[in-house]
Amino acid sequence: MGPENRPALVLNADYQPLSYFPLSVWRWQDAVKAVFLDRVNIVSEYESRVRSPSISMALPSVVALKEYIQPSRRPAFTRFNVFLRDFFVCQYCGSQSELTFDHLIPRSKGGRTLWDNVVTACAPCNLRKGGRLENEAAMHPHIRPYEPSVRQLQRNGRGFPPNHLHESWRDFLYWDSELEP
Repeated sequence: MGPENRPALVLNADYQPLSYFPLSVWRWQDAVKAVFLDRVNIVSEYESRVRSPSISMALPSVVALKEYIQPSRRPAFTRFNVFLRDFFVCQYCGSQSELTFDHLIPRSKGGRTLWDNVVTACAPCNLRKGGRLENEAAMHPHIRPYEPSVRQLQRNGRGFPPNHLHESWRDFLYWDSELEP
């Protein structure tokens, strides 16, 4: 397997991932550059090596920043984080396919794109509700929208591990029962 398939898990100086959603990983080139710029410590390595005319080194699989970065106390409002808050299910019918998000107070009626006005909706439900208020459409979300904490999103995310988790990342992530053999 070539180096392009060897991302490095990036940890903060306290050895916690910088982020879980998305998982903080760097391309192998960025990890190697950070090593040479003395910005990270190598915590674990792959067996794969990269070579230049003057040096050969094992590719880092886990790196930790030398300087601590204060994590955000509030989660970013993103489509992914709305889906994560709502467990990737339509808040009207429970479907897990064709997910979009719906404004409870439609933008056409002055609704804003904020945590407390947006829910996950499948495309058919979103189309059926259209530009109407929830009472007008007789469509009410299962869970009222709210701004989650970073910790709540992390807890919700335990049910949705990323596609790739390398064995060397086991000690730093909470999906260890889901790791590839």
